[in-house]
Amino acid sequence: MLAPGIMISACGLLLLGMNNKYSLVVNRIRLLDDEKRKLTVRREEEGLKEYESGRLANISVQIGKLAYRIKLVRNAVIAYSIAVGLFILSCLMIGFLIFFSCTIFSILALLLFLAGMVSVLAGVIYAALETRKGYQIVEIEIHQ
Repeated sequence: MLAPGIMISACGLLLLGMNNKYSLVVNRIRLLDDEKRKLTVRREEEGLKEYESGRLANISVQIGKLAYRIKLVRNAVIAYSIAVGLFILSCLMIGFLIFFSCTIFSILALLLFLAGMVSVLAGVIYAALETRKGYQIVEIEIHQ
């Protein structure tokens, strides 16, 4: 009963961090989209200078990459949430095992716990890919 409980807490911390990243990425997309809108209006009204045209193209690339990044964050959050659900079910199976002394509950508890660990691994992989994508986006900004 202890291991699934600890993993629920661990996933809670991972979810907290990913939700924070989600908010930051969404905010960045909104800021870039606002800047893109302003540059597009200016282009139609009076034209853009060369560096502004470059910035507009750069923003479009960044928004595309950020859209992919937000999908990775979403997938990590979903994987961690599924893991929490599986760990809760594992705890319930352990509780049923105590009351009913049936070995099927022991097997189910173990299988649910292992499935939860696989889901945590998937979330960690998505989080690592998201970090990599974040670095690529920063490189675009630096090389502008």
